[in-house]
Amino acid sequence: MSDSGLDLMTGGSSGPGRRRADSPPSKPWGRRIVTLLVILALVFGGYFVWTKVSGYISGPADYSGSGTGSVVVEIPRNSNGQQMADILAKKDVVKSAEAFYQLALKDTRFQAIQAGFYKLKKQMSAEAAMKALVNKGNIVGAPGESRVTIPEGSRIKNITKIIAAKTKISAADVKKALADPDAIGLPAVAKGNPEGYLFPATYSVGAKTTAVQLLKQMVAKTLSVAKDLDIGTRARALGLNGEQVLTVASIIEYEARKSSDYPKVARVLYNRLKDGMLLQLDSTVSYASGREGDVFTTEAERNSDSPYNTYKAPGLPPGPIGSPGAKTIEAALNPADGAWLYFVAVNLETGETVFSNTKAEHDAAVKKLEQYCQTADDKIC
Repeated sequence: MSDSGLDLMTGGSSGPGRRRADSPPSKPWGRRIVTLLVILALVFGGYFVWTKVSGYISGPADYSGSGTGSVVVEIPRNSNGQQMADILAKKDVVKSAEAFYQLALKDTRFQAIQAGFYKLKKQMSAEAAMKALVNKGNIVGAPGESRVTIPEGSRIKNITKIIAAKTKISAADVKKALADPDAIGLPAVAKGNPEGYLFPATYSVGAKTTAVQLLKQMVAKTLSVAKDLDIGTRARALGLNGEQVLTVASIIEYEARKSSDYPKVARVLYNRLKDGMLLQLDSTVSYASGREGDVFTTEAERNSDSPYNTYKAPGLPPGPIGSPGAKTIEAALNPADGAWLYFVAVNLETGETVFSNTKAEHDAAVKKLEQYCQTADDKIC
């Protein structure tokens, strides 16, 4: 029998049992591409997973040491740990964002980092970067920006000089702004007198900041601190108003030598006011006369008719004699317990102060001051 039919079906195979159908059919190109992509995904996915795992095992990439060179980095307000880490890595301050972020998660120092511009080094370890960011000495101004620090107790004339010396704002512009109480946000209780309302702190002053804007910020800071300390409610409990509390706090700035004595000085003032005694404070007399450089006053100064002369005028002076800080305001609101009516510093170098209940005790303490001044440097007494 002829095999021609079979030959037609098999395409003329030359060997017995060999048919073209036995060879595997060709795969479409689409399947091949999909297969290749799957293989690549497995390879690179495995590499990615291994990189992550090995990173956790050995720790994130980090530089060692305190770095080299310098770079200015801005930390924006309300930045979280990841955002800070990204900023530092982008500026090459740290080798990887992960290195700083992991440190920030477990290090409480991170909470002390403030917004601002920092002068840092490049290629620092995460630990070195953390130390640098919590060091306020590394904070610098933005281009064209100045930083002005107003010390506690500063008076308007001193504040004006500091602003003029540290910024591009002139003393004339400061005086002009001070003459407009509404423009700088002065509260009505101040009766137009800004003394005591320019809060002592460090301020950033931009190249285009005006005197009005800066002073308004300082007044706003005073009102903010007053609100935080609940000065209105607590003042009423003492039989005073907020203005009077600021006045007492400003006196403490000049009369107390040590912060531990702040509440005691406040108590002496309140005891004397309660007993109807004159306050007899050289600090208020000096404020009226403009005297600076020592702690004493002359008989002529103590005989002046100024309402700030507490040797003659009863009660508190009509307003603050400087800008009190938060510590003295708190002391004025929370005086110590005691029956003291007098105090005097007997050592002007250490600040040692004697508090007395009677005039005789006070006179004895004053003699100690006189003995101290006989042997002390003339510049101190």
